[in-house]
Amino acid sequence: MIKNIAHVRGIKCRGAHIGIKSNRKDLAIIYSTVPASAAAVFTTNKVIAEPLKISKKNVANGVLQAFVINSGNANACTGDQGYNGALAMLKTSAECLKVAEENVLIASTGVIGEAFPTDKIVVGIRENAPLIDSDQASGSLVANAILTTDTFAKEGFTSFEIENITINMGGVAKGSGMIHPNMATMLAYLVCDVAIDSKLLQKALKQAVDRTFNLITVDGDTSTNDMVAIMCNGLAGNKKITEEDAEYEKFYFNLEKLCTHLAKLIVTDGEGATKFIEYRVQNALSYQDAYQIVRTISNSNLVKTAMFGRDPNWGRIIAAAGRSGVDLVPEKLDLYFGFDKPLQILKNGQPIYHEKAILKKVMSAPQIQVTLDLNLGEHSAKGWGSDLSYDYVRINAEYTT
Repeated sequence: MIKNIAHVRGIKCRGAHIGIKSNRKDLAIIYSTVPASAAAVFTTNKVIAEPLKISKKNVANGVLQAFVINSGNANACTGDQGYNGALAMLKTSAECLKVAEENVLIASTGVIGEAFPTDKIVVGIRENAPLIDSDQASGSLVANAILTTDTFAKEGFTSFEIENITINMGGVAKGSGMIHPNMATMLAYLVCDVAIDSKLLQKALKQAVDRTFNLITVDGDTSTNDMVAIMCNGLAGNKKITEEDAEYEKFYFNLEKLCTHLAKLIVTDGEGATKFIEYRVQNALSYQDAYQIVRTISNSNLVKTAMFGRDPNWGRIIAAAGRSGVDLVPEKLDLYFGFDKPLQILKNGQPIYHEKAILKKVMSAPQIQVTLDLNLGEHSAKGWGSDLSYDYVRINAEYTT
């Protein structure tokens, strides 16, 4: 049996169809039976959805007890009507779940600029809040209820030991298009039964997001609704983690592992994607240098289209690295393609010539690893992206029609 968020102590949830979308689930509720330490990171887009204006204030206190999310409507660029709708969503959730309004995080995802269906949301919450449950099916229904153009649900679970106590951590995510997180449309919601200080939790989440969700890209567009949020309710019974000790390191390792898993699922489901590409930059002078080069290469439309066309046009990769703003030495660059027995393309900045048939075979794989070695330092970073296909254009040309 594959475990999910419902296997975290004290977590109850519900995913339901309330009529925002024609034939898919569109309301998700994730509830902790006790108030939980909480943290979140949000989009840096200056245009933000109405629920984010409320949720940013609520999570600042470091305590939450519920996530309530609708799909099918982003509630962004909706003005007073949308803000009032978000308030109604908050108040109804708090009332029906019997928690304080400031302990509820609300979120929306879907089409930007359409009037928010407040009445459907309010009725849907009233009907479904009493039905929250902790069974396996409830967790999977939540994962389905937050999807938009996604083609599959994205779930993850991990467990680990602290003080000989098993800690459970689960998460769900959505994202397929408008994926270029900078939190920092993608959303991710994580729950855990560990006891941890909320300020330390915020630090851990921010670092984990920087090294996972912020290193994925599908199309270079940062959404108005991006967020990653976590609740840790302490029901495992461990001594509360209050400093960056060995127990914190165990927690952080598993948090980053779960975020990596969910981030990769998002890229795998990129709109119209035919390939999953892992980009590695190694032996940089700093982590930030490696990070910046990964982001620049993975977000290059010329690189993405070459990947789609199975075209070994590696010059596009080197050109992207060169314009990343990072100091590098072209004469020291090594470049490799492939996961298993990678094929070296450049050595000390000099091309290694291969028959085109060999290169074409490497580029035809559904999963490709691109490794760029700067040979300057000891720091590395890796990120993930998809190709850019004809179907991506079709899907987004027809998004509202």
